[in-house]
Amino acid sequence: MITRSIYIGNPAYLKLKDEQMKILCPETKTEKGSVPVEDLGLLMLDHYQITISHNLIQKMMGNNVVVVSCDSHHLPHGIMLPLYGHTEHSDRVKDQLEASEPLKKQLWKQTVECKIENQKNVLMRLGNYYEPMIEYQKNVKSGDVTNMEGIAAQHYWKYLISLDFLRQRFGDSPNQFFNFGYAVLRSIVARAIVETGLLPVLGIFHKNKYNPYCLADDLMEPYRPFVDLLVMQWLKVNPETEELTKEFKAHILQIATKDVMIDSKTRPLLVAVKTTASSLYKCYTGEKRLISYPELI
Repeated sequence: MITRSIYIGNPAYLKLKDEQMKILCPETKTEKGSVPVEDLGLLMLDHYQITISHNLIQKMMGNNVVVVSCDSHHLPHGIMLPLYGHTEHSDRVKDQLEASEPLKKQLWKQTVECKIENQKNVLMRLGNYYEPMIEYQKNVKSGDVTNMEGIAAQHYWKYLISLDFLRQRFGDSPNQFFNFGYAVLRSIVARAIVETGLLPVLGIFHKNKYNPYCLADDLMEPYRPFVDLLVMQWLKVNPETEELTKEFKAHILQIATKDVMIDSKTRPLLVAVKTTASSLYKCYTGEKRLISYPELI
């Protein structure tokens, strides 16, 4: 089922009634909107005067809804997910823990290859210089020991934005637009991982001890170019803006329903991410050898 991504950027009181998330004006208590909880996939809260009932939180956790909280800069600051989302959680975690290093290195090779492929396709679609990306993709080794991901990224960002652009978390514009999009994407991927019964903290490549979402950071890599394309579409229409407006956020939240090609089928990205997470588990058990990753169409 295709779920909805809801953004709330004004003062609001959110409560549960009749299996619906009711959105009320905090002063007058008049209803401003209503969404069935079962239709929710992602809820973004971007105002300090939003109050949410515990009853609604529990219902959303039971439906694997990811709740994203934004900070004073209107950037995603934290996410809330259920502790587990699959009936075979302990068995699946056991398989995840027992995955061998050679297997994880091969899985990371596949991940980097697909990321570079999708980055190449973004450059092609925009009419930018993409040819070196073909060689970078061919030269990816097990575990990406030669760092083709990083080398490809240098070329990608130079020809996506400008020759002097530096892709940084706290860098100059338009970094903030990509940062916001990636935070939304990371939340969607973390939701799929939990729903599959895996631990988001145990990555196949990322291993930062301060990062509770290492696996999400792994699996989201081939999906980043889909965010990049959305951002570039926004910048083409709004070339002078540097503000993370509500209109921009609504534009980015479309990412969940954007069509991608995965396993030779067209699926919304939200569904495709679940396919990716499920295929990873099958790689852990030996049922599959390749992770299912998306193609930019």
